[in-house]
Amino acid sequence: MARAIWKGAVSFGLVNVPVRLYAATGEHDIHFHQVHRSDGGRIRMKRTCSVCGEEVAYDEVAKGYESPDGKLVVLSDEDFSDLPVASGHEIDVLRFVPADQVDPILLSKPYYLEPESRAAKPYALLREALAETDRMAVVKVSLRQRESVAVLRVRDKAIVLQTLLWPDEVRAADFEVLETDVELRPQELRMAASLVESLAGDFHPEEFEDEYAAAVKTLIDTRLEDADAAPSAAAEEGSAASGTDGPRGGEVVDLLTALQRSVERARGGSSAEKPAEVEDEAPAARKTTARKTATKKAAPAKKTAAKRTAAGKSATKKASGPAKKTTTARKSA
Repeated sequence: MARAIWKGAVSFGLVNVPVRLYAATGEHDIHFHQVHRSDGGRIRMKRTCSVCGEEVAYDEVAKGYESPDGKLVVLSDEDFSDLPVASGHEIDVLRFVPADQVDPILLSKPYYLEPESRAAKPYALLREALAETDRMAVVKVSLRQRESVAVLRVRDKAIVLQTLLWPDEVRAADFEVLETDVELRPQELRMAASLVESLAGDFHPEEFEDEYAAAVKTLIDTRLEDADAAPSAAAEEGSAASGTDGPRGGEVVDLLTALQRSVERARGGSSAEKPAEVEDEAPAARKTTARKTATKKAAPAKKTAAKRTAAGKSATKKASGPAKKTTTARKSA
């Protein structure tokens, strides 16, 4: 698995499940470069201005929006810096909905959620609850400084976070021909149903292959083995994306207690409590908390003793001060 691209926590009720986010898919397309046919040199695209014709450096490029009536608005980096940017590290569960209510056309980019080792139990609890109730969790999450609506669904033993398209990003199937009345005879319907049944079966995606991609790869491999294959004229350096730390911490509580509080809050209880980070070994955590509390209680006693010692030293200095002056006076006499 590649490097995690995001770190945060799933928050449902008063339970926080620390997780890491990984891209769940990757394209197998073969990418080509544009090269000079005669010598194989890479073709570089230059940024040129359509008004003055000069090449423009990257730091001189700004974002511009052209309205339908031809007006141009140029926005600077300062303009964008003033906009509200979502940068949280929490996946907020808004509600649990029936899985069949989520139209597949809304589904966008999928990601795997991997739990932290200490959060394996609450992660499994959420996974099994989704599976048994046949529901998806509708959530809000901030990825790459943009807030998205997504769903949590179960795939094998993993929870998948899949971002959703916004409703205005889905186009309607507005075709006049669909409004035409079509007469279907009973025998035609029966024949169509018979054809469907004759091709019926279970879906196994591994049975299908991208034949075009396989043929392109075979062609490239054959040319690479050719003695006339030339070395690359240039190589580009790649950059790797880094994950972001930052799961929100919280009070460590017992999983059952957090669930009971969540149910009470959902039924109209207090909503002031914040989600708590749940660990599998809550008793050990409570022992650690008890030791810390005992240490804090012992600290005031040490401070009081230190104050008494300092007071004693100050009194001794005051008492010795006049005696020294008297001795000096006698010597002078």
